[in-house]
Amino acid sequence: MRTFVKKTNRGEIPKDIWMLAIKAIVENGMNISQAAREYNVPPKSLSRNVKKYCSHQDSLSEVPEHDTFSIGYAKPKQIFTDEEEGALEEYLKKAGDIYFGLTPNGVKKLAFEFGTRRGIAIPAGWMKNQQAGSDWFTSYLSRHPSLSLRKPEATSMARMSSFNPHNVGVFFDNLIKVLSQFDIGPGSIWNMDETGITTVQRPDKIVARKGRKQIGAVTSQERGELVTLAMAVSALGNHIPPFFIFPR
Repeated sequence: MRTFVKKTNRGEIPKDIWMLAIKAIVENGMNISQAAREYNVPPKSLSRNVKKYCSHQDSLSEVPEHDTFSIGYAKPKQIFTDEEEGALEEYLKKAGDIYFGLTPNGVKKLAFEFGTRRGIAIPAGWMKNQQAGSDWFTSYLSRHPSLSLRKPEATSMARMSSFNPHNVGVFFDNLIKVLSQFDIGPGSIWNMDETGITTVQRPDKIVARKGRKQIGAVTSQERGELVTLAMAVSALGNHIPPFFIFPR
């Protein structure tokens, strides 16, 4: 008669249960299948942990296994300390705030230079390419959720240099003076903004024949013209109809 063992979440199995199953195999000669059924643990994971335990015991002498031996996969080695990674995080945030953010390759090169200058033992692959690896970059972003890949908006040097606390403060000081001098109310304050709209719509994804190199969808034209749409709203919430500026 076969015994069916209920599947368990290996993350919920206590370490002492794993150790009892491992020692039953290593010290008592029980086979893996029998130990897996006895202690209700996954047999493949048990086999892997038994090999890891035996290798661990061969490399150590007189060290209690519950102090140094860990169940499951080993945590990937972290190149930098938490403090050093925090310093990199703050630098990347500051660079992005002042319109000089780093690309992924720029971050990898910065990590390589940071590690070499601090005398940190870095992988051989870093030395070959003179930059950190893609796996390190992916892991670094996962450890620092406040950072993410963003597509920046093109900003001119003139706009960047003009937008600063001093100029903004001068603008609002002058605004207060003008509003007070001419008794201008919110109904006379309007804000207008514009956006570009193309005259040809972008087709949505469709279901078509697999393997065909080119798939088309009918539109009014292949290349459209850019039309400017302007909209104005007052400080009271009133608005005028939007108006379009067509090219000549």
